Amino acid sequence: MGKTSCWIEAIRLRTLPVSVAGVLAAIGYALMDGCFQPLPAVLCLVFAVLAQVASNFANEYYDFKAGLDRPGREGPRRGVTEGDISPRAMLVATFVTLGLACAVGCALIFWGGWWLVPVGITIAVGVLAYSTGPYPLSHHGLGEVAVIFFFGIIPVNMTFYLMAAAFDLSVFLGSLAIGLMGANVLLVNNYRDLEDDEAVGKRTLAVIAGRRVASSLYLINGIAAVALMCGAWLALGPVWLLIPVSYAVAHVAVWLAVVSRRGIALNPLLGATAMLMLIYAAAFLVAASMSGV
Repeated sequence: MGKTSCWIEAIRLRTLPVSVAGVLAAIGYALMDGCFQPLPAVLCLVFAVLAQVASNFANEYYDFKAGLDRPGREGPRRGVTEGDISPRAMLVATFVTLGLACAVGCALIFWGGWWLVPVGITIAVGVLAYSTGPYPLSHHGLGEVAVIFFFGIIPVNMTFYLMAAAFDLSVFLGSLAIGLMGANVLLVNNYRDLEDDEAVGKRTLAVIAGRRVASSLYLINGIAAVALMCGAWLALGPVWLLIPVSYAVAHVAVWLAVVSRRGIALNPLLGATAMLMLIYAAAFLVAASMSGV
């Protein structure tokens, strides 16, 4: 595998819709509120993607250092573990990418004020705390909670705030919905890696609770996400309810596939879960732009 391919694999393109979806949903709410501003929206999108890539790099480096990745694992190839990327190069890439995210975040102070600094510090700490530190979140069954917070609650509410200069209950409910959808991407990942993680002592939610609970939670998360945004869809007009209904049907179909597969056969379903989330958020944005609310 070439060096470029190894780095692309390390970025984990299948997971990036998780960070994009939150910003798209926030833009949809801003369009509904009549406060959309393109520049802070674009900066939020760049920040979100850079922060996720930094988190993915950090996860690969620190899991390798902790001995939690093994060659030949069921999931996507890990470049550091397989010897394709040096640990030092991955560590440098982690902090360079995180630094770029912080630089973009500093630009957002123009719209949000200096109180954004502690928010940015919290996000930067979260990028690392997911995989390292005294209590790595992903090693203690808290990965899904972290995803809900850092890929749902924070990006949706903060992106909306930077355009509207206010918070909103409907937006908060939408942020929970997006967070639950994002958590499902991680659930598929950990459902796939259950045996590998258990063998090295990595206690993900799937390892702690077992396959049945993990798969049931996946199903519940998707249905709950749809329910949380019903008010927003109704505000756009009853006809738009076709989108969340379609999402729910597709979600159940993917869930049925998840519970029937094991190992690398789950990789396409991880991508499908992320793409469903992205399509849902993008459809919400399009509906908001067309509804004239």
